Order: sequence, then structure tokens, then C-alpha cells
Amino acid sequence: MSESGDAADGPTPVTLDGETLTPEAVERVARHDAPVVVTDDAREQVREARERVEDIVESGEAVYGINTGFGDLVDTRIPAEQVDELPTNLVRSHAAGAGRELDREEVRALMLTRVNALVKGYSGVREVVVDHLVALLNERVHPVVKSRGSLGASGDLAPLAHMALVLLGEGEADVEPGDETDALTERLSGATALARIDREPLTLRAKEGLALINGTQLSVGLAALLVCDAERLCEAADAAGALTVEVTMGTTAACDAAIQRVRPHVGQTVSARRVKAHCEGSGIVESHRNCDRVQDAYSLRCLPQVHGAVRDSVAHLREAVEVELNSATDNPLVFPVGEVDRRSSGTDAADVVSGGNFHGEPLALRLDYLVSALTELAAISERRTDRMLNPHVQEAHLPPFLTPESGLRSGYMIAQYTAASLVSECRAVGRTATDNTPVSGNQEDHVSMSATAAHAARRTLRNARQVVAVELLCGAQAAEFVDSNLEHGVGTGVTYRAVREVVPPLDDDRPLAPEMEAVDALVATGALQQALDGVLSSDEGNRSAGQ
Repeated sequence: MSESGDAADGPTPVTLDGETLTPEAVERVARHDAPVVVTDDAREQVREARERVEDIVESGEAVYGINTGFGDLVDTRIPAEQVDELPTNLVRSHAAGAGRELDREEVRALMLTRVNALVKGYSGVREVVVDHLVALLNERVHPVVKSRGSLGASGDLAPLAHMALVLLGEGEADVEPGDETDALTERLSGATALARIDREPLTLRAKEGLALINGTQLSVGLAALLVCDAERLCEAADAAGALTVEVTMGTTAACDAAIQRVRPHVGQTVSARRVKAHCEGSGIVESHRNCDRVQDAYSLRCLPQVHGAVRDSVAHLREAVEVELNSATDNPLVFPVGEVDRRSSGTDAADVVSGGNFHGEPLALRLDYLVSALTELAAISERRTDRMLNPHVQEAHLPPFLTPESGLRSGYMIAQYTAASLVSECRAVGRTATDNTPVSGNQEDHVSMSATAAHAARRTLRNARQVVAVELLCGAQAAEFVDSNLEHGVGTGVTYRAVREVVPPLDDDRPLAPEMEAVDALVATGALQQALDGVLSSDEGNRSAGQ
């Protein structure tokens, strides 16, 4: 699958084959509007799966999802003349979401991951259904999708149903202009939105309603974006921690390779190596190598252990996401004869098996784990910020709250308040989202709440990133009080200059919120990581703990 770089005339297309989609490709489509192309082989898989469904319909045998009711209504047989009404009724009835609307990137991730699941060739939709979804992505037509309603089992039903409504010419969509004009995005009815891109509303056929809404695509779409964001945040946290170590006259001795060798957790080793690389050549660190301090505080000394454990949790999520992105999560799944050990139902042309691939537990547990991990990343970052600001623990060369004439001025005092508030909110969010509330007459008696876990993890990540942004902001300010004759390290110098490109030194009190947002954007957009990748050796690893 092509996902590398952008061509001179626009983003390189992301090619979908049902097998090779990555979190990075999801990000490129969701955030950077990379066009989507389905391979010829995948299209053939879609056509073959549809033929199997048509054979089942003609056989007249009772098969769940094709000619029966759903959930607790599984034993209700649908007459042949009404089978084609079933998928449309299903989509309409399941579009019962609540809460805020998904934002643009979330909707695009949802659509992309649904297409990739369909083209694996086990869901049984017609090729035209795939083409309509691809057209929505490529023409920047984004269904209005309510964010809440998924239980993370039977798939992310309600959000996916809101997406599917637009394919029927129903619901609403936000339609972006197709040229470079300054025209604004319009919210249009589903029918009008399809007309804008020369598409007719679909009349769904047997199995297609269930195939569109039964899957983990909201959960995995959000999780894929989370993987990219969390790996970026881990890099920024290592950069912030290294700068704090430097400007507080700490030592990188705790990052020595010998210490990591005797406790060889992968993430710990990577973070220790990164901090050492950041501080390489630092005249500031060298200037106090023979000082009287025996040990640094835990927030500095245990940085590799804490940051490394967070890296490991992100790698654990990446592993599940990479599998889930390329999985068939529909139910039932339609297999060629001979692919399953035991025929559940179907005809001589197909085996149709009801299973539980829609259950989001493999993602839900790891997303909950990530919430806890990111909370710890925020907590240790806030403690390092306090060590730079707090007159009772900071080094003698630093003025209280990093401002000249402290007392008359408050400096970064309240920035640390905000960081503390965000850490507290992370802890409040951190209640395990994975839970169970039986539904559908107790037929669906155990659910995962994976989408709820994904929403919680996204919120926690944003909070943790803002906490790290405060540390970066304070680290750059603390550097203003270090002997100007001493050089930063190869990485800490880049970090300092990157912050200074968007925020000037604090000479007098001023509103800090815009500056905190500017530094947060350095991390969120990857600008800081790109700057650091230009000077730190590539073998330091900047993606997952496993690299």
C-alpha cells in the first residue's frame, strides 16, 4: 500500500487492499486529505463476496443478517419480497446517536477504515457501495455523525449508521468546495450532497446495511490517530524532559546505557537513549558534572522508566491497531465453501458464519491502558515544571516562577496551575471505560465500550500534550537564566529554538494562553519532531518502543 510522502501536485494516494493499512496512512487520509484508491484485486474480492450473498438470497435458506431480524429479533424470518427493505430499515433505525458531532478527521478515519474492512471480501456488499464511500472521501463530503451511541460490540453501530444514511440520500453531510476558492463548507441533505459529486442515492440490497454498520471502525479509526499522536507526544515529552534536566542543572547519568542493560525494558531503553542524545554536547550539563548533588529528584532521575513505560503502552496499542485496521469485523462473515471447519449456514456456494469479530475488546483494554499511561506522562511532566518554578525546590540560578522581579510579576505561576488542573482531569477521565451493559433483550449481553475508551483516550492525550507544552514553555524560559556562554545540547538546542520561534522570552507579565497553545501546536503538528529528526540520529527510534 502506498503511503509515503506527498507528490509535487498533491498527496500521494493511499491504496486500499484490505491487508496493509497503517496508522500513518489513516492519518494522511484523515488529516491531510490523501486520496484513496482501491486495488483491482480487492475489487475482485468484493465482487466475489457479493456473488456468494446473491447465491444465498436465491437459495431461500434462513441466514442471519440476510433474511432474518437483528439482535433479539434474530429468529424473525423476513419474507423474500421484503428482504431488500431490511438493510434500509436497519440503517435508519440504528442512526440513534447522541452527543457532539464527530469532527472532520474522525469522520474521515471512520469512512476510510470501513472501506478497508469491506474490501477484504467477507462482507458481501456490491462494488458500488465501496465506490460511494471512496467518492465521499476523495470529494471531501463528510457525513454528520453523532459521536456517542456505540457499545463497541455488534460494532460501532450508531455512528456507522449515521455515516451510512448519507449513502441513502438521507441524513446530512458537510460538503467542502471542490476548488481553491474561499467558499465555505456547506451542510446539505444527504441527497443534495451526493448530487454535488454526481452520485445517486443507493438502494441497499441484502446484507449491505449490516455490512456498513457492523464493525469496529469508529474505535479503530480513533485509535489509529491516537497511535500517531501518542508516539509524537512521547518524543516531545523526552525533549521537554531533556531540556528540563539541562536547565535545572540535572545529570544524564540516570540515562546511561549500563543502567538500561540491567533492566532492559524496550521503552525505557529508547527514552534513556533519546535524552542522552538530546543532551549530547551540552556545555550546561558538563558545567556541573562535579557538583555536590548526589541525586536528582525522581521526576528527572526516573524519566526513562516512566516515559519508557508509556512508550511500551503505545507500542501495545499500535500492535492491536495494525491488526484491527486490516481485519474483517462484520457479522456474519461470508466465506467461500471450504474456508471454515464447520458450516454454519448458507448454500453450496458459500459458508456464512456468525461470530464476534465486531467485539472491540482487543482495542478497549489497550485504550484504557493508554489513558493510564498518558496520565502518568502528564503527571511527571507537571512535577518537572514545578521544579523549574517553585522557589522552595528550584536551583539558585532560577528566579521564582521564572520571572524577573517576582512578586511584582507572577511569571509562569498560573501556567503550572493549568498543568495541575489538566493532570487532575486526566485522572478523572481515567476510570476504566471498559464496562458492560447488556442490550437487545440480553442477546447482546456483553459489550466492550471500545469507542467510549477511544474518546477517553483522545481527551486524555490532548490534556497530556498541553501539560508537556507547559513544560516546554517553562524549559525555554528557564534557559534564559543559564550562563549564555554555555551551549545547549544538540537536541535541547533545537527544542529551545523551536519554542522561541513561536514564543518570545517572558520579560513582563502577559496572557500566556495563546503561547501555551502555540507550543501545543508544535507538538500536535509534528513540527517539533521534524526539527529534532533533522539533528538526532535516526537509530534513536522515533516511532514505537519496539523500533
